[in-house]
Amino acid sequence: MNMAFTVKQEHFEGPLDVLLSLIEKRKLFINDISLAKVADDYLAHVKQLENFPIADSANFILIASTLVLIKSKSLLPNLELTSDEQGDIADLERRLKIYQRIKELSVGVKSLFGRKVMFALEPRKVEPIFSPDDSMTVTAFLESVKNVLQSLPKKELLPKAVVAKVMSLEDMITHLTERVTENLSMSFREFSKGHNENKVHVIVSFLAMLELVKQGIISVTQENHGEDIVMETEGLGTPHYG
Repeated sequence: MNMAFTVKQEHFEGPLDVLLSLIEKRKLFINDISLAKVADDYLAHVKQLENFPIADSANFILIASTLVLIKSKSLLPNLELTSDEQGDIADLERRLKIYQRIKELSVGVKSLFGRKVMFALEPRKVEPIFSPDDSMTVTAFLESVKNVLQSLPKKELLPKAVVAKVMSLEDMITHLTERVTENLSMSFREFSKGHNENKVHVIVSFLAMLELVKQGIISVTQENHGEDIVMETEGLGTPHYG
């Protein structure tokens, strides 16, 4: 949407700077233009905008001042001015000439821009900077590291348990039968000799002896309580268990 200000009058319709150019070139008479209407139309134009156009307003004031100066000289050619007023007018004319020259030169700037680069723009180098908070001292860092290490899950060392191989009850029965059969008579202490430190072997041996007594393969005797048990057999051969 084009929101540029356009002058609309009986003898002219178009941009404000074009109006000034035509008047300066004497292609349009200044007295045919109502400057009051130009100002009122511009104020109405500004009110329609969402944001106040600062740059556009400065340009309007500059051109409108030039038009006022030209019209003042046209209406009052013999007007005598004080030295201050003449100085102000001379300064305004100087500014207007500078503005006009810049405007003329700016037409070719766009076509020349970037053709001859005298100074190449280097990419901005950003050095990484470590800037911790003032509270992060060496001591604070050390405490933080300790807290992190303490919060890590600890490795649990479980005690190793070596399970010794234990002879099954069936194998123990077979072994006991063979021993008793070979010797016909044997004490329980002699049979379990060498396994006294292993209570499990002693218990399995005792269960095997009870099983053979139950089967009628051996007989046992014990003279007194706490004494050794004597195992005897009259049969030959080894029983089988399914």
